[in-house]
Amino acid sequence: MNFRVIGLTGGIASGKSYVSSILRQLGAFVIDADLVSREIIEPGSEAWEEIVKYFGHGILKEDGAIDRKALGDIVFSDEEKLALLNNITHPKIIRKIEEMIHAEEANNSKVIVIDAALLIELGMQDMVDEVWMVYVDEKTQIERLLRREDITKEQALDRIHSQISNEEKIKYADKVIDNNGTLEETKQQVIQLWKGLQH
Repeated sequence: MNFRVIGLTGGIASGKSYVSSILRQLGAFVIDADLVSREIIEPGSEAWEEIVKYFGHGILKEDGAIDRKALGDIVFSDEEKLALLNNITHPKIIRKIEEMIHAEEANNSKVIVIDAALLIELGMQDMVDEVWMVYVDEKTQIERLLRREDITKEQALDRIHSQISNEEKIKYADKVIDNNGTLEETKQQVIQLWKGLQH
């Protein structure tokens, strides 16, 4: 099997983390873009300095770390501020992920999965061989978000609508994983796609 880079995406609360955990079990090296985005805003980093300069010290926890929930509450209801935050963080996230891909290629990893909700928004579909999208309907997204996060329905909708719609994302997808059913049904779809990579 040749070296492959898969871009795994899906809306917020679509079950993307569950799919990436299955791929990890099957032997893929998974790069979690959310973890990368946390790393690049650690206190003292270039992105941290820029974010604090713009949003102020009110978004910091006592230990100096950025309070992601406080920052999220600000940006998810204000497109301009979200765009500004993205301009600070996105180029740094992409650069870090590119470094990780090159390192894994050197380690002879066969399949690298970039797990990124914002894969399309970041323009990272050009960095991958295939885009896999995890799909759920909006009603399910809202239910899962409200169960998972301490937010109102309005805040849940703000977060969903701050991303490209599912319909738009599907246009970029080479493969779609339907996660409206049971976890087992989703797992079987992922296993089938994985087998398709082995040829």
